[in-house]
Amino acid sequence: MPVIQRALNLELPERQSAFLWGARKTGKSTYLKSTFPKSLLFDFLKTDLLLEFSKRPSLLRERLLARDDDALKHPIILDEVQRVPNLLNEVHWLIENEGLRFILCGSSARKLKRGKANLLGGRAWRYEMFPLVSSELREIDLLKALNRGLIPSHYLRDDFRRSLKAYVTDYLKEEVFDEGLTRNIPAFSRFFDAMGYSHGELTNYSNIARDCGVDSKTVKEYYQILVDTLLGRFISPFKKRQSRQVIGKAPKFYLFDVGVAGVLTNRQITDPRGELFGKALEHFIFMELAAHRSLSELDYEINFWRTKTGLEVDFILGGGEIAIEVKGTSRVDPKHLRGISAFTHEFSPKKAIIVCSEQQERVLGPIRIMPWRSFLKKLWNGSMIQ
Repeated sequence: MPVIQRALNLELPERQSAFLWGARKTGKSTYLKSTFPKSLLFDFLKTDLLLEFSKRPSLLRERLLARDDDALKHPIILDEVQRVPNLLNEVHWLIENEGLRFILCGSSARKLKRGKANLLGGRAWRYEMFPLVSSELREIDLLKALNRGLIPSHYLRDDFRRSLKAYVTDYLKEEVFDEGLTRNIPAFSRFFDAMGYSHGELTNYSNIARDCGVDSKTVKEYYQILVDTLLGRFISPFKKRQSRQVIGKAPKFYLFDVGVAGVLTNRQITDPRGELFGKALEHFIFMELAAHRSLSELDYEINFWRTKTGLEVDFILGGGEIAIEVKGTSRVDPKHLRGISAFTHEFSPKKAIIVCSEQQERVLGPIRIMPWRSFLKKLWNGSMIQ
């Protein structure tokens, strides 16, 4: 596979440590090995190392104190650290007493949080590795991205179908079941299927609970597992002012990768048009926004807006500063403007944008029609959100 320069910029000043979280196969380990080639690395996917340090966490301190200063001047990488929660007490001691730096890498903080592990009390900055984003690719193939997703090994390889299906199955087994995050395996498997078909829509816990044969409280817990394991994220409705006509409680949920969502719904997109293409494009744009928000360190809010009559805007950024509607069409008609026009009339955002498959950018009153490539270019070069 070609080497891709990732957008993540993990630079640590003296005496500063970091957590690097990200779903499996997003490229965390590859990034760390190439960015910190001289760092000591402890990989807890290795069973012998896992067992050894689980029994005696103090081994970390003993072995590091035996190393010379040259080896310890680089950040020490602990990969899959969530598998050895007790090790974080030793990390804390080494940071405080020896001034060592660590990069603590993993795919889930859930086990650490539930086990009340030492999360270092602010001594480690938090970073997140996403699947590939458009700014990391010389030329992104949209249909390829929507069908394969943007996990590097899936997007870049032609034998992606088997790998993608295996990834969904294995991820469930390894990340959720083997880590003991839930004991009801059949119910969680049914939930995962049901969640896939409601993905990107308003989340109705009661309906999904009926499909899974569990109660709504359990469904909420299942969603939280997905959030904690970085398999997805919620966005909340925009509520700048209260109105009986606006949906203000039910969130939307998006999986972390458009290809994974496609596997769950047996979706295959052959043409850049139609409802399936439109929903996948919306998901793709959301993931670009989520990655940009994190990697740019701007941390702007991402919400959606929807009325009870069905008027909707897919993404509201920065508390109403920018409104973005995604349409999987090559020609934007007046019917496509109803939701964003209503929002613009009521809230007067600084920018109102329809992202679509038109070839040229144009303006209709306060609304800008933008080809998706143009939108992404402006997003990542900093001219869209500042």
